[in-house]
Amino acid sequence: MNKTKKWMLTAILTICGTVTVCFAQTSCQKASASDNPVQKVETTELIRTSQSWDGVELPDYFQGRPELVAVKYVFPAGQKLGWHHHPVMNYGILAQGELTIIGLDGKEKVVHEGEVVVEMVNTVHHGENRGSKPVILYMFYLSQDGKQLAVQHPEIPLE
Repeated sequence: MNKTKKWMLTAILTICGTVTVCFAQTSCQKASASDNPVQKVETTELIRTSQSWDGVELPDYFQGRPELVAVKYVFPAGQKLGWHHHPVMNYGILAQGELTIIGLDGKEKVVHEGEVVVEMVNTVHHGENRGSKPVILYMFYLSQDGKQLAVQHPEIPLE
């Protein structure tokens, strides 16, 4: 047998052996996975940012002890929130529906079910549920004891 044929035969046997070992390992892994009822925890990072939804950098942290606040909001279909601003950093996840956030400058952000939103800080805006079902929104605030989460601006009329 010449060198070329010997080399090809060795390569083919190596590949066949590797494929056989891979299939055997996969079968063993599947068998052991089905024998073990404990499943692994899956993690998915939804967002990592230092900017609000409009691209503005978030402010520095407060000095002193933080107060973490979690709030569930339910907005009926067609509901418009009044103009307001948040003096504290906050972000949330939309569990149901679709929420449109509008800045005073007219810039809009539509948040869809399952998406994360990082709210504007110290910037006046409002939200609207333009959809046909209630919006369910979970928001998380980094505050301090006694600090307001939102400051209303009733002097600005909604259109």
